Amino acid sequence: MPTVSVGRDLFFQILGQSYTHQEFEDLCFEFGVELDDVTTEKEIIRKETHLEAEGVGEGEEEVIYKIEVAANRYDLLCLEGIARALRIFIGKENIPIYRCRDTPFLSMLQMNVCEATKEIRPYVVCAVLRGISFDKANYSSFIDLQDKLHQNICRKRSIVAIGTHDLDTIEGPFTYEALKPQDITFVPLKQAKSFRADELVEFYRSDLKLKKFLHIIENSPVYPVIYDRYRTVLSLPPIINGAHSAISLKTKNVFIECTATDLTKAKIVLNTMVTMFSEYCDTKFEVEPVKVVYPDYRQTEDCASEGPFKGQNIYPDLAVTVLDIPLSSITSRLVSPWEQWR
Repeated sequence: MPTVSVGRDLFFQILGQSYTHQEFEDLCFEFGVELDDVTTEKEIIRKETHLEAEGVGEGEEEVIYKIEVAANRYDLLCLEGIARALRIFIGKENIPIYRCRDTPFLSMLQMNVCEATKEIRPYVVCAVLRGISFDKANYSSFIDLQDKLHQNICRKRSIVAIGTHDLDTIEGPFTYEALKPQDITFVPLKQAKSFRADELVEFYRSDLKLKKFLHIIENSPVYPVIYDRYRTVLSLPPIINGAHSAISLKTKNVFIECTATDLTKAKIVLNTMVTMFSEYCDTKFEVEPVKVVYPDYRQTEDCASEGPFKGQNIYPDLAVTVLDIPLSSITSRLVSPWEQWR
């Protein structure tokens, strides 16, 4: 079961009230999550660096709650998601209505998908968070949610890989391509020099974090890559983003792309990212859509069959779905332990 770490004081501030340890445990139990551990930032640093307690004197004594959530509740994998869900649960907030910005079709950012991507990672979905305001806490949460999704629904990036970019440093239309590794050259994130993609694979064999993802593409004759209109590399999924479009605390407009082998999971991941962090946008809970144009052979079930979006795939899909289920359909499937063993 995934565990999410949140600072207690900030968490209580967002919830709008403080709780005793027992009161918060009870709230978690009623909602359906579990307070797994209570620790401090200093203790976490001590464990991560394998130092004795007396050797760690600089860490702050912030109390950290580690909350265990259900594996299929991707919306609870960050502070924003848990806090929003609990505020709704205790009646302090209404369920938000997420919506796509009313963007003119001709002004909509576009991702063009090349046919060769079917050989490696055939799908991509995209969206934009406009006018976002980052601070140290929510920026850290934004990065941490990507990591947790990568470990969970994305199956260590093998099914879905998330790329986030400072939109003000790049320009559409974008292209999602699959090229020979020796034909891809760029400066990767946190590096100062340019690498060919095949050189990059060798470079990251000694990287404790990234070497775990190399096997996903290294034996393929083509590697997936995303470019902007000026052939600036945004990312080499699922390995690394480009340094040019790296986001920071100063970023105001975030372009999100999710490449995938499974379109349904890609849409879930994209929706999770934008719904969790659109609360920090100038217009709360509003997301700018992006049109994704596939080759004719690969029109998806999302492709509009009529209207102004005919032949196009528009993401994200934030439509509200209402399910009407008769109570009898539920009760007829409930079997008591006694009935089960009769």
